Amino acid sequence: MRCALSASALVVLVTAPLAAQKRPLAIEDYYRMTTVVAPTISPDGRWVAFSALTAIEETNGTAVEVWVAATDGASPPKLVRMEIGDAAPPEWTQGGRLRVVAPDTTYWFVDPNDPTEPEATDPPEEVEGVVSPDGRWVARARPVTADPTPAPSMTDFERRHQERFEGDDFDWYPFRRDGQRFPLPDARERPALEVTIEPATGGSASRELTRLGLRVSDLSWSPDGTSILFSADPSIHDELAYARTDLFVVSVDGALSRLTNDGYTYSNAAFSPGGRWISYSRSMGSDMIIDQKLDHGGSRDLFVRPTSGGESTNLTADWDLDPGSPRWDPAGNYLYWTAGVGGAQHLFRVSAAAGAVEQVTSGQRRIQNLTFDRDFRTMSYTVGDFDRPADVWVAAVDGSGERRLTDVHRDFLAEVDVTARPAERVLYSSYDGTPVEGFLLFPRGYSPEGGPYPLIVQNHGGPHAASGYGFNFKNQLFAANGYFVFLPNFRGSTGYGDAFKWGSWGAWGTKDGEDVMAGVDHLIATYPVDSERVGTTGHSYGGIMTNWLITRYPDRFRAAVSGAGASNWTSNYALSDVARSKELEFFGRPWEPRAREIMIRQSAYLNSGGVKAATLFVHGAEDYRVPLEGGIQLYTSLKKQRVPTRMIIYEGMAHGIRGHWNGVHRMINELGWWETYLKPRRDVRAAGGR
Repeated sequence: MRCALSASALVVLVTAPLAAQKRPLAIEDYYRMTTVVAPTISPDGRWVAFSALTAIEETNGTAVEVWVAATDGASPPKLVRMEIGDAAPPEWTQGGRLRVVAPDTTYWFVDPNDPTEPEATDPPEEVEGVVSPDGRWVARARPVTADPTPAPSMTDFERRHQERFEGDDFDWYPFRRDGQRFPLPDARERPALEVTIEPATGGSASRELTRLGLRVSDLSWSPDGTSILFSADPSIHDELAYARTDLFVVSVDGALSRLTNDGYTYSNAAFSPGGRWISYSRSMGSDMIIDQKLDHGGSRDLFVRPTSGGESTNLTADWDLDPGSPRWDPAGNYLYWTAGVGGAQHLFRVSAAAGAVEQVTSGQRRIQNLTFDRDFRTMSYTVGDFDRPADVWVAAVDGSGERRLTDVHRDFLAEVDVTARPAERVLYSSYDGTPVEGFLLFPRGYSPEGGPYPLIVQNHGGPHAASGYGFNFKNQLFAANGYFVFLPNFRGSTGYGDAFKWGSWGAWGTKDGEDVMAGVDHLIATYPVDSERVGTTGHSYGGIMTNWLITRYPDRFRAAVSGAGASNWTSNYALSDVARSKELEFFGRPWEPRAREIMIRQSAYLNSGGVKAATLFVHGAEDYRVPLEGGIQLYTSLKKQRVPTRMIIYEGMAHGIRGHWNGVHRMINELGWWETYLKPRRDVRAAGGR
């Protein structure tokens, strides 16, 4: 494995500005950049281990290096020297040793004081299951197989023809899931999972504590070791019911209590240290929303309930954002989590007793990959920023004493100008007065008096997600080649409260599409944007939005790149593995009048007459989330209208088109499309074909 970094490149140094002119970012730099992932702080808070990844063109693989940095910054980060290939992210043992698992399952143990001589061992005989706090018991979710259904009797003649059959034969639902083989195995034949315990010392048969006939998961011991908290989906025997989970507690003596049974879905359940509280997240179940015919989704909130019984308390009832997975501090006083705040992401906490949410970190950035030491004194994380790739940071748990621990990209950034001008946060009003946030990357060579410059609108996926602070190679590549790149957080985006998040309900593309167009109008009025050279792109919901924009605003877009975008909701409902999203947000199924009317109205393909934008379609051949047919239908429409169009299909790829070669090939062709149809001032709309 080649060494992608030097030790000096990881030390935070302040250097004088270089006199030499930096060059712009180029497509070849994809294989020169390093990505920092999976920082993890040691239990004593003295060290942070992380992986540094570099794409390898020759193999389509990834070089993985593991580094260890002292949190006090007193010494340079150190490379763990071992030839391990694509190793798993590093982990700390409770004893403070660093463990890295190699692809051949060899375990490497590392002394952080001297990582140059790791110790290789065979995989240890680890206990499968969850050990009780007193070390006496091991709890497992053990499969319990039901008696098989007898096969139908067949004559010899029938059996011979059955054995000759080549194809698929199924009678269950769901039968598709993105990224998995088609058809899915029959979920009805999966065994139940029951809670069992056995002595940690072995030598005794296990005891089955539950007989629910469900599939238990997320087992968690109470601090006193007398009971186990777990979740299970009570609807698994109904193949058409949408998954949701309830909470249960069972004692080591087998006394079972069901804590929830109200149609909501519960997750992230945990006992507080000391055992006073049970915490959990709660949101509305899909079937609850469908049955009640709601015109919005539900809030996601964080609750606690006394373990001794009593009413639950909603700790985030007055906090209009979506809490991430919470974690207790060791004293059991506070719950900590991260959450999106518009395009940013930050750490929050709440007192279980007082219930007032506090924001711990701040700034226009994204706090990601957060990890705490054992005593909750020190935390480590990466910081997302538009204008530079992520590095490792450390701070006290209250956010004080923050400092950047590494400078992984120093040498690269000394040579390459990855951003012509810092990205700007753009605030504007949509056509109905709704405030919207977006972000703007500037073209290389930008001057307020120059231009006008072409604009690419980059629509995020979801729709319930958000663009935000973080380095994106493709967007910066477009900017380096002379384009404004605009990232609007239209209605449907997370981080702006529930009303905004559900603002596209019942009409995907309408209000959120207006938010995009209002942003384009704002940019044209504010910056030197060429209104005749505007393109739109995105993947998944970003592709759906792209399809909507070019069909509903045909005179506003000269070019488009649609990635994995649906265009016909009536067919997408049956072919996608998420029919749920249409039943929820389109108010039903295609054969129901209200839903059918919405699906026809909001389908780009069914309303595609008059499209003018030259459009490149990009899709995975085995995409079951947003199936290929949606791209093919709109491609056919544009071809029949003699609009320049092209289709790229990646063989064997699911919804997320993976692999370095595919990613670079895609960027080359997308940039080529913009260069052909957005850069020239001459009218290329009538050029035809490619």
